[in-house]
Amino acid sequence: MTLREAIGQLFILGFEGHKPSEALETFVRDLTPGGLILFGRNLGNPEEIAALTNALQVASPTPLFFAIDQEGGKVTRLQQSPFTQWPSASVVGAIGSTELTYAVASAIARELMVVGINMNMAPVLDVLSNPANPVMAGRCYGSDAHVVAQHGIAFYRGLASEGVLAVGKHFPGHGDTIVDSHLALPVVPHDLGRLSAVELVPFAYAIRAGIPALMTAHLLLPALDPEHPATLSRPILTDLLREQWGFRNLVISDDLLMQGIADSTPPGEAAVRFIEAGGDLMLICHDEAAQRQALVVVTEAVETGRLSEARVRASCNRIADAKAQYLRRKPAASAEEIRAVVGCDAHRRLAESVGRDDKGS
Repeated sequence: MTLREAIGQLFILGFEGHKPSEALETFVRDLTPGGLILFGRNLGNPEEIAALTNALQVASPTPLFFAIDQEGGKVTRLQQSPFTQWPSASVVGAIGSTELTYAVASAIARELMVVGINMNMAPVLDVLSNPANPVMAGRCYGSDAHVVAQHGIAFYRGLASEGVLAVGKHFPGHGDTIVDSHLALPVVPHDLGRLSAVELVPFAYAIRAGIPALMTAHLLLPALDPEHPATLSRPILTDLLREQWGFRNLVISDDLLMQGIADSTPPGEAAVRFIEAGGDLMLICHDEAAQRQALVVVTEAVETGRLSEARVRASCNRIADAKAQYLRRKPAASAEEIRAVVGCDAHRRLAESVGRDDKGS
């Protein structure tokens, strides 16, 4: 793999369109991304999603991560029938059964895999310690760090049981904020003792359980790094996560175009700083011009010696290892196979039972 192709592998990119096209296939061949992320603008019916993911897998020089935010509740990209509609993490967590959480995640994963989606940006490992939180309410398993850890691990294992790579988020903890990092940079002012007792707990447990990837949060935590948001912080991503905790799997950024980062740092510079901090995969969810500019800036950083080629190759190797474990090139599912899984009676009954159990608790 050339250096240019290796740099491409460090990106998960969003795109426009929901059907295969020559333009989309050219986009994938030109930029050689490690993965693509799907939003509502990309999603037709199940057969159309499968045709899209299959065509782009065929066009790509390397297997692609196809990522999606399918948490359940309000953060659900596959919102239309016949896909099963799943309750939120807060509803599932309130029932108190990790076996149920595992079953829900396994069913979600089966519906994702049959249409070619192999990465889920879930579970949410944030602890909802601030009920006024504008972005995390309803998305967390609860306000107890150990409960969140137990359900987050069960969700990750449920996804993995069906071959979907789980991405725990939002490290090091977005649960006690009153600012939405899509709009500005939140500050989490707690000291290290509080962070170690609450915010960091689910992530530490998930790492010990073997979670394959974590997503960073665009947050400022002065107790860990008074100068840089977590996504761009070497003290957080390398000193804490890599060296103290021994995390050897994928570190993925939240979208580098979110205002929590973009207000102060252009996407290309943010991409370089993320790699310098210890990250692997950068998420840029829209704007092809910004995506291409980021790839150019990272390439220039290697050419000028700011980033070493060895550093790029180290992340590329981690990505390749995850792909070898989770991604398998195989024929697209048939229409009959898709219909047998998506929105099947067993999944609908499970989703309905979660709702009933929550109402009765």
